Amino acid sequence: MVFTDQTLTAAEWTAREEAHQDRADAYTLDRRRRAESGRSHPVDDFLFTYYPFRPGLLRRWHPGAGVALEGAAELDRASWKWYRTEGSDVAVDEAAFVEAKGRSIRFIVSLLSKTALRPANFGCFGLHEWAMVYRQGEHRHVAPLRLGQGETDEVVEANRITCSHFDAFRFFTPEALPRNELQPTRENQPALEQPGCLHAGMDVYKWVIKLGPLIPGDVLLDSFELARDIRRLDMQASPYDLGDWGYEPVPVETPAGKAEYVRRQKEFSLRSTALRERVVSLVT
Repeated sequence: MVFTDQTLTAAEWTAREEAHQDRADAYTLDRRRRAESGRSHPVDDFLFTYYPFRPGLLRRWHPGAGVALEGAAELDRASWKWYRTEGSDVAVDEAAFVEAKGRSIRFIVSLLSKTALRPANFGCFGLHEWAMVYRQGEHRHVAPLRLGQGETDEVVEANRITCSHFDAFRFFTPEALPRNELQPTRENQPALEQPGCLHAGMDVYKWVIKLGPLIPGDVLLDSFELARDIRRLDMQASPYDLGDWGYEPVPVETPAGKAEYVRRQKEFSLRSTALRERVVSLVT
């Protein structure tokens, strides 16, 4: 790994840290309030339940590898895991992190690189969520089906199902599994992951978290913001009626809904690819 040496003055890095914390707090405020009162949200809480990362992780600012923080040796940060002191300064101990996490880093870099280079598929129309309730009497979400079970099943049967993401495919109902044109597994994930997939775009956040202190805080929050925006479309295009939660459907069972889904999917593909490329550049 090649890193650029840089030193931030105390004024510079504390300003960046405070701005990062303010942005993170804004992203997690509603989640923290709901947790205090025991409430949940079927759309926004996904990023804190499916991905097992506490809101506090978003708040922890890292400058990224190769950046020294002036005067930080006297502060708590000097005792943070994966940091080292350099006189009165503190910096990420990238050598120790890479030594401990090298295998994981290589997998993440390879997956992100290959995904960024692969052509995007814009023909799935979010039907993975429909396949998760196909011919099912009980559903994971509290919201009712917009079209009812029978018409929902008909949508699945009338369309091609082309899900390429294992962590979506594994939630298909048994009857829906053979309807998928692909059979994603954990083993063939690096060969199937593609930038048009909404779930692959959300997963950039997961990979950034796993790269920990090597990644600057702004990239972490950009990846969370992308995942949040994608999740909202994912549920708008789902078979669930989320009107009570303030979400208008993107009716992918219709030509107009499919067109709207693809338009937004292409925007997310561009954002996720740019993030993948930036993450790879930071750790290679």
